[in-house]
Order: sequence, then structure tokens, then C-alpha cells
Amino acid sequence: MQDQSSVQEQVMELVRTVAAELHPDRALPPDVGPDSLLDRDFALDSLGRLELAGRIEDAFDVTLSDARIANAETPRDLAAAVGGALGAGERVQLSFDAASQNEGPANEVGVVTLPTDARTLTEMLDHHAAQAPDRRHIRIYDDACEQGGEGETITYAQLQAGAKRVAEGLMREGLSSGDTVALMLPTGTDYFYAFFGILYAGGTPVPIYPPARISQISDHMRRHFGILANCRARVLITTDEGRNVAAMLKGGVESIRAVATVEELSRHESAGPLPSVSPGDIAFIQYTSGSTGQPKGVVLSHANLLANVRAMGRALQAGSNDVFVSWLPLYHDMGLIGAWFGSLYNGVELVIMSPLKFVARPERWLHAIHRFGGTITASPNFGFEYCVRRISDAKLEGLDLSSLRAVCNGAEPVSPQSLARFIERYVPYGFKPTAMMPVYGLAECSVGLAFPPLERGVRIERIRRDDLSAKGIAVHTDEDDPAAQACVGCGLALPGHEMRVVDAAGHELPERHEGRLQFKGPSATSGYLHNPEQTAALMDGEWLDSGDRAFLADGEVFITGRAKDMIIRAGRNIYPQELEDAVGEIEGVRKGNVAVFASPDPQSGTERLIVMAETRRFDEKTKGRITREVEALSIDLTSQPPDEVVLTPPNTVLKTSSGKVRRAASRELFERGLAGQKRAPSWLQILQLSWLMMVPTVRRSLSAIGASAYAAYMFVCSGMLGVLGWGLVAIAPKPWRWPVARTAVRVLFALGGISITVKGRERLPELGTPVVYVANHSSYLDSFVVSLALRRPVSFVAKRELKSHWAPRILLERLGTRFVERFQREQGMADAKHLAEDVQAGVPLVFFPEGTFISRPGILPFQMGAFSAAVEARAPIVPIAIQGTRAILVGDSWFPRHGQVRITIGEPIACDLSLESTWQQALALRGAARKHILNHAGEPDMGGDRAELFDKDKN
Repeated sequence: MQDQSSVQEQVMELVRTVAAELHPDRALPPDVGPDSLLDRDFALDSLGRLELAGRIEDAFDVTLSDARIANAETPRDLAAAVGGALGAGERVQLSFDAASQNEGPANEVGVVTLPTDARTLTEMLDHHAAQAPDRRHIRIYDDACEQGGEGETITYAQLQAGAKRVAEGLMREGLSSGDTVALMLPTGTDYFYAFFGILYAGGTPVPIYPPARISQISDHMRRHFGILANCRARVLITTDEGRNVAAMLKGGVESIRAVATVEELSRHESAGPLPSVSPGDIAFIQYTSGSTGQPKGVVLSHANLLANVRAMGRALQAGSNDVFVSWLPLYHDMGLIGAWFGSLYNGVELVIMSPLKFVARPERWLHAIHRFGGTITASPNFGFEYCVRRISDAKLEGLDLSSLRAVCNGAEPVSPQSLARFIERYVPYGFKPTAMMPVYGLAECSVGLAFPPLERGVRIERIRRDDLSAKGIAVHTDEDDPAAQACVGCGLALPGHEMRVVDAAGHELPERHEGRLQFKGPSATSGYLHNPEQTAALMDGEWLDSGDRAFLADGEVFITGRAKDMIIRAGRNIYPQELEDAVGEIEGVRKGNVAVFASPDPQSGTERLIVMAETRRFDEKTKGRITREVEALSIDLTSQPPDEVVLTPPNTVLKTSSGKVRRAASRELFERGLAGQKRAPSWLQILQLSWLMMVPTVRRSLSAIGASAYAAYMFVCSGMLGVLGWGLVAIAPKPWRWPVARTAVRVLFALGGISITVKGRERLPELGTPVVYVANHSSYLDSFVVSLALRRPVSFVAKRELKSHWAPRILLERLGTRFVERFQREQGMADAKHLAEDVQAGVPLVFFPEGTFISRPGILPFQMGAFSAAVEARAPIVPIAIQGTRAILVGDSWFPRHGQVRITIGEPIACDLSLESTWQQALALRGAARKHILNHAGEPDMGGDRAELFDKDKN
């Protein structure tokens, strides 16, 4: 075995070699050494690092872990990784021999029926967990799979149970229905449990991607600051390794109150009912890729997502015999909705790997298809191109892709050249050309909008470029026309969805006329979160604007480019994508790292055509050649040269997390004169971020100080008014007691700035009419706000234990409170009889039928006392829904906060005398009153076993 110093020397030599190949005209600094940074000192970009890692593995005959490759910052880190791999003494080789293939059905456990009645994602999972609990749902493609193992798996029952444990933990953290929770987790079991855990807790997941390397921390954090602030995230779920980044995000985003791992949230079993989830509730917020401006969070409901996965499943004829193999990231809609939710709904087994695994060794994707009999898969266009360029023939020996029947290519512009290259390369390995399916979708339509017919193969239209750019008409031309533009057909609208193309005035255009693509259907979003301006721009009546330009031919959509990226010069439309692809083929230009955009001339104000391209060649001769070739290509494709060609070093053309060129952000860099500048060192980025975090941190600290000061102020005010009010009530004659008490409460709320809004006061019965009031109970303040809302003397029904303390006993007795026994059956029955007699005598009673309250949000089960008393007295029930007191004074806390209270008084509910027994009449009253309160209290239904609820709350 080689000693570490020898390993380090060889690694250093390989680093120098790769750096010299990438930058032949750039001399390395004389002081570079084992501790020099790979990105800053050797100028190795992500692909350069992967090339280096491959050569190191070949040189030492080892396999480096993906994490060590991704996290290595210096040659010394790489040498240490080699030393560890040499010590392990293993070289992992992916095997494509026939014996490694899955034989027979991929999943033989359980019978799968589609959850056609499911209205929410949680009901979808509950259906499968009930019907086939032990059936395998997910297989994590990990290192064990590469060595012949089966990988970690999750059944439907395991996913349901793990998710409910997470839900319980989130509710212990104070998560309320509708709160957003950020997910910063890598692909793995924790992600799946966390996502559905948020849904079961009534929250809304917001996936964000973990930072790849510390050198990219600035771009990562700035984008996430904007996302988390926009969605007002309350909790951030991450890993132990992600805590430092999470702490920075928490410091920079005022709304975040807690950071936790899945393990921490899962420490307790789910012991009771969870909040109810409705089809219209937000199930997921997808932040669209883009730029430097305000982030756009696409709001998607449970109904939207279910409609989309059902429609895509029909288009693919997906079923329980299918296996979906995916490397797509779970923080992006194509991987989350298309791969995972689609698989879950249709009973398809999902084999999934981390995107980092695919990027490090793309042959893993093909190996997983071969090994586990993949029938469906999907990727953006670059994934197919990557498999053509990065995988050598030697690594494909024995590969069999014949199991594939549907291969979706979407999420970014589909290149005809990439399609042709992939098909040609992999047909010898069993790939069927008819399986390739260019598809079209967008986050605003959940994910999928158009799919081609199954097993049809690729449809490419060759049209006259001049007619399209000058007239907006897609005129078919011959195959051998050198001026033709190739456009890929991306399918017909999914079942239940529609597409149309409109002109600038919004008038629908006939087929083969290019314009703005619009769509509608049950998968369409209701808009962007907290962004009414962008939402208004998205909507055109019942139609939504896709932001893309396209034409339809035989009902099939052909995308020509992004509307916002289209450049109009001299009456012609210029589409950046085609020019970017062509420039990327020039020798010396980094393919896929070209941005074409328009920028206003500072003097004339007219638009200039700018081509920004990355290169590693900066000698004057090469730069001149590249510039001339770019100009010639531009003339060929657009009939005019670019106004400026900007050649920049690697990693300067900005991209989204999914690899799309960020033209608007690149244009902003160009206009600010920052194009081509390298990223600042990591320590400087962190220092800059720390400065940015100071404002939210100071604001949060001031908010905490203000909250404490307010609580102290209210404590003093309530103490003074309480003593004064108690004394006056104690000595006042009976007609004055309630006015005095209400005045004291009204003054206290006025001093605290607590407003009370009452709706439905006109529904109250006339004074003296027998009536029973019932209200939900969530805080010690509830009695006070009910007394203010009713504006009349009433008698509250309270537990007999309150009589054991002299101070509250005197006050409550003077105000006419009725006390009931909760634990002794005979006394309780006697109390119930007396209450019914009081109601008959015209005493208006106020019940809190939950009997008590707990700290977590939710309407507890109602006890029957109030409703039995109403039936005995033949008196109506008036339901009162209280909203807001829990936020002001939560649970058993004595720490008041500023807030608002809303009270909704319902219509009186009379006894249904047509029912056979008084018990049935009481049950009917209870059901009607509880329905009103649930509809207006803004809290989930926590009906279920009371003992379980209270045990949970006390743990």
C-alpha cells in the first residue's frame, strides 16, 4: 500500500495536469500546493472536478465516495479520500450482466387499487397504506445497490407511520394549520417522511435545495433568503450537516422559529388525531427558477396535484407493474410531482437516487434501469446529452435498456440534436426509439401539460426560419433545406386540460401561427404566493399565460422560446435557445454555458444583441477566432451579427439549480459590468452574508424585547384592573355587577390594543328567551370576550374545582356562575338537572363544551351537557366561534401577546323534535353547533379520544 505522501504527490500531479488542460494559456500561481483551493487557485469548475475525480480513481484503482468528491476543497482533501479508499481495498464496478437484472414483477407484495376517491395527498397515501401496507413504494438507490444489494426501501405503511411521527413533532413545535415549513434535505428516507409529515400536520411544504459547496454559499443563501421570507416559513427541516447553513437562514429570515431534523421530530409516536386536510388546501409551493428579482412561489392545492398525476398516469398508462427510475431532485416539480407523486398515486415502485450520484457517474441511472427493470423514467434534456458525452463504451458493456417503455424529456427546451444523439448511442443497448417522449409542462400547471401519444416516438417539424422569425408562421420545408429550423413536438394537452396560442392582443391564432401559449385545466395554479402583481399578469380570464411562445400543429404544441427572452430586432424575432446551442458547439466554448439576451444601448436606448459565452481559452488568437465564429453563426441564424460578444471564464454564466441558463440574471451582471468576475472567496461571502443577516436578527431581537415589554405592561394593567374590578363586583348590587365586569375587561383590552370584531350579534334571541350558548375554548380569555360579544348578563358554566379558591369563587358567584361536578356521577347528574331548570327559567347559560383547552390548535370533542340541558328545556342552541384568543394567550401560558379577536355568532339551532329520543336530539344539536364552530374558528378538528389528546399535550 502506498504511503500518504506518495499519494499526495500523485494527486497533486493529476490536479496540475487537469488544470493545464482546462486553462492551457493560464500559468498556475507559483505558490500552489496541497492546501490550495481547487476552484479558486486551480480554476476547476464542477465538470473539471468530476474529470479529475475520474482520473484519480483510474490512477489508484479505487472508488471515491460522492460526498468526498463533492466536499473536497483542496488536493489534500482528495489525497485523504484516496487514502481512505485504498484502506478499504475495494473498487466498485457497476455490473450490467444479465444475472443482475430483476426477474418477474418488480413488486409482488399486496394488491394495488388506484385511490380514485382520494381528495388529498394524505388520503392518497392512507388508501395505499390500508390496501397494501407492506407493498414496497420506494427503493433508495445507494452504494449497496452498486454492490448487488437491494438498497433501503419504504413501504406504504412505513411512509405513513414515519410521516405521522414527523407531524406530531411539528405540532409540538407549535406548527398551526396553513403554516409553511421549509425542507432543506437531500434525497433520502428523511425527505419522504418529512414531506408527508408536514401535510399530515396541516402545514405547507416548501422544498429548497441544500448548498452543494461552501464556495457557492453566497448565491445559495441570497436566493433562499428571498424564498423563505416570501413564504414566511415557520420551521426549517434539515440534516445535522446542514445545521450551520440552517442557522444562517434562520438568522436572516425573521419568520423562522425553529430548526429541526427528522430524527428530532420523530421521537414520539403519533398518538391521536391530526388536523383535517381539504382538497383546496395548499399542498406545496414550488418556487420557479429564475433570477434576481422577487421569487415567485407557485401555489398548488391538493386538488391541483391529484388532477395532474391522474392525467399524466392516464397518458402513460401507468400501473402497478411499472418501475419509475429517477435521479431528479425532489425540490423540483418534475422529480417531486412527476416521479414521486405520480408513482405513489398509480402504485408504481419508485427507484430513486440523489442527483449528485447521477452527476458524479451518470451510468448509475442506466444501471438502475437495467438492474431493477425500469419501465418509466424522465430527465431534462441535458441529462440525455450528459449520458452521451460522459459515459464511455467500456462502462456500458452488457447494458440492457429494453425494459423502458416511456422516457420523458422535459423541464427545459428539448434539443433535436440531443434526442438524435441519445437514440443513436443507446439503440444498440436495447433502447427503443418509440419510448422517447418529449413532453411539456410548467410549475404553474403543477408539472405536466402536454404528452405525446404513447410509443409514437419523436416528432420533429422542419420549418422555414425566415417565415417564423419575420411572419410568425410555421411553414413546413424539406429535410435538406439548409435554412430550416427544427422544432420538436411536445405532445397534446393532457385529459381535462386545454391549450391555445394567442397574439399580442389576446386573440386566438389558427394552427401553425406562433404566439403566446396559454392553458387552463384542473391542474392550474391559483397564482403566486404573496405576489398579486405577478398573479394578475399570469391570468387572462380563465386562461393562464405560460410565458412561452409556441405554435400548434394537429393540436400538438411546438415550443419556440420564452416570451420574456425573445429579442425583437429590425422586425424579426430572435430566439436565444437556437443561437445558444449553436455557439455551444464552437471549439473552445463550454457547451451549455452560453447566454444570449438583449440589453438596451446606454446612448440610443435601442436593444443590443449580446452573446455571453464561457471559455477556458483567453489567448488573443483564440478569443478572436471564437468571436468571429459567433458573429458568423449569428448572421446565419438571425440575419444579423451580435452587437457584442462577451467571453467569460467558467462558472460566470448564471444557471438555475436545474441547469437552465438564467438569461435575465446574466443580463443584469452584464449591465452592471460584473460579467466574467469570479466569485468572492468563501470567507468573504460568509462575511457579507453575516452582514445581511444582522438586520433580521436585530429586528427579531427587538421584536422579542417588545413582546416582553408588552407582556409586562399587560401584566401590570391586568393586575390593577383585576383588583379594582374584583372589589367593585364584590360590593356592587346585582344589576351593576355585569356592567362593571364588562367595563373592566373593555378598558383592559383597549389599553392592550386588542380589538374584538363580532359578526352575527343580530342573531341573538330576545332577552328573557330560554337559550343555551356554546363556544369553543382555547384560552383563559374566552369568558371575557364572550361577555363583551353578548353585551348582556349571562351565567357561565364552570368546573366545581374553581370554588376551592376564595378569590375566583367570590367573583364567579357574584356573576351568577353555575358550577358542575366533572368526576362524581351522581352529583354530575344532579347538576345537569339544575342547569336544565335554570334554562327553563330564562337564565341564559354559556357552556364551553370542550370542557377545557390544550396548548395546540384544534377543536376538541364536545361533551353532551350543554345539549342535553337545551333539549330538556326545549331551548335553542346559539353557537359562538372564537378566533384569535389562543394567539394572544396560548394554553396555560401567562405571557400575553398583541392580537385581534374575531367572534362569529351563529343562527339559533332549535331542537329537532321529529327525532325519536332526547339523546338523538342532543346529538343533532351537538353536530350542528360543532359544524358552525369548526367553519368559523379557524382551527382543525381534533375529534377523537380525549385521553389520547391530553396525554399528548402533557408529554
